Amino acid sequence: MRYPKDLAPNGTIGFVAPSFGCNIQPYRAAFDNGLKKFQERGHKVVLGPNCYAGAGIGISNTPEKCGQELTEGYCSSESDVLISCGGGELMCEILDYVDFNRIREAAPKWYMGYSDNTNFTFLLTTLCDTASLYGPCAAAFGMEPWHASLEDAYGILRGTVDSVSGYDLWEKESLKDEDHPLEPYHVTEPSVPRYFSEGKEMPGTNVSFSGRLIGGCMDCLVNLAGTCYDQVGKFQERYREDGFIWFIESCDLNVMAIRRAIWEMDHAGWFRYVKGFLIGRPYCYGQEMMGLDQYQAVCALLAKYRVPVLMDLDLGHLPPMMPIICGAYAGVTLKDGRIHIQYEKR
Repeated sequence: MRYPKDLAPNGTIGFVAPSFGCNIQPYRAAFDNGLKKFQERGHKVVLGPNCYAGAGIGISNTPEKCGQELTEGYCSSESDVLISCGGGELMCEILDYVDFNRIREAAPKWYMGYSDNTNFTFLLTTLCDTASLYGPCAAAFGMEPWHASLEDAYGILRGTVDSVSGYDLWEKESLKDEDHPLEPYHVTEPSVPRYFSEGKEMPGTNVSFSGRLIGGCMDCLVNLAGTCYDQVGKFQERYREDGFIWFIESCDLNVMAIRRAIWEMDHAGWFRYVKGFLIGRPYCYGQEMMGLDQYQAVCALLAKYRVPVLMDLDLGHLPPMMPIICGAYAGVTLKDGRIHIQYEKR
């Protein structure tokens, strides 16, 4: 596994928009303030041509222009790390215009983003054996003040943070809007991880496991399964001795769609050598359909693997989110109701 160099104190941060750009409020104002905050911390910033674009369908520009921006931004020596402007809907369409051969041969560089950015964070790891960072997009760094999760993500980029833990509270309803673009996370709900084993909840039980992290947003993962970009089987064989910890979360999927997604990933053979699952709060949190809730949508199908399934984690679309190093070897501990992830760059 290739790991990027740490961002130096005066290093340059590049920004690209392979999914949505920051062309409308409140994202534009938040992005601009995020740039200012990075500059105040001593960093230069470099903007790709699509950062303020809104000419595309579900992405910032045409698939060709987005793919070119991502390839050039990653391979350029002008920036030391790359942060995606935002998530979106159709980043999958740019993949035919991303030069993965050039990226594989380029010096490894941190790329950070989540949601639709799974289309690159996941493939950068599975196709190019390069660690990526599943974490906040650029506009989040414009909030005043930064939440601890943003400090964690920045710390990983800098090389000063090598572990993360769950946070005390999470945001059920955001206060950020066009008139309040710099609002911090409105955290009001206690964060309570839930541990399931063989389909049954294990309240008050501690657990530890380790393996190589892989995953992202299920909405995107199932879209990649079975395509020419699905090289998960080969990736798994390369690292089979480590075993795998899948981190997954969802955005648009309801509980039935989550169940179908788990079924598809399972039948694609993606859960071979699995050591455990880290599952974020779904955007449809609390939903129930035909007696199926968010827990059994997952656990009923994963019970056969007889590995820990940790749910309702600080991961994904209901912030804050623990920044996850996709591709890293990690030790996971749930102790006294708090999750801790220790990263190893090996």
